Amino acid sequence: MKDRLFEKPLEKQFEFDEEVAAVFDDMIERSVPFYRQNLDLIVTLLLRFLKPGMRVVDLGSSTGLLLIELARRCGVEVEFIGIDNAPAMVELARKKSRALEADVTFLCEDLMRYDFGGADVVVANYTLQFIRPAVRGKTVQKIYDALKEGGLFVCSEKVLMEDKWLNKQIIDIYYDYKKGQGYSETEIMRKREALENVLIPYTIEENRSMMKEAGFSAVDTLFQWGNFATMVARKRGK
Repeated sequence: MKDRLFEKPLEKQFEFDEEVAAVFDDMIERSVPFYRQNLDLIVTLLLRFLKPGMRVVDLGSSTGLLLIELARRCGVEVEFIGIDNAPAMVELARKKSRALEADVTFLCEDLMRYDFGGADVVVANYTLQFIRPAVRGKTVQKIYDALKEGGLFVCSEKVLMEDKWLNKQIIDIYYDYKKGQGYSETEIMRKREALENVLIPYTIEENRSMMKEAGFSAVDTLFQWGNFATMVARKRGK
């Protein structure tokens, strides 16, 4: 379904409810540059890492795109678990996985309360940016603690530039990109207002420092387009 949510005036701040879930796949593909290509890059990387008996956990799994694609392409027995606190997203992901015959478990849980320990891979694509800064570091620490030695943390985020002038230029370039995807100026501004104080981005260096403080031995940028970046952090092995 095509994303037309912000053609009408705002009634509330952004939240992942039934309306958003219904158009989410179209929204994210038109709102995140190179979304599909980046997802394919993440899947391809993880397929080189996964071995029989491993566990992959996706935090903020939304409609399940990444895990379903990974499960369909993975040639070994791996446990795939998606965790999201939005019931509408979880229900849609479950329907999609059944339709595509992908063996993935989707759970409606609060990631800060749910025990996802024993993971070999944890993915959080565009998830940390919605977690309040006061507890974001604790979330990354929980992810680190949940990973087995040698495990991977893959994290995609909207990011800020260190330089304020450059940040302003990139935002303007991004808005032009969204116009090219068919969004009107009104829709862009309404969504920006809806996300204010809901989506709070960090710089890449702030994200890297947070992961290093949690204990990750290596943190690298896998992909970046303007103010969107994917990072991979590795927990030191034996």
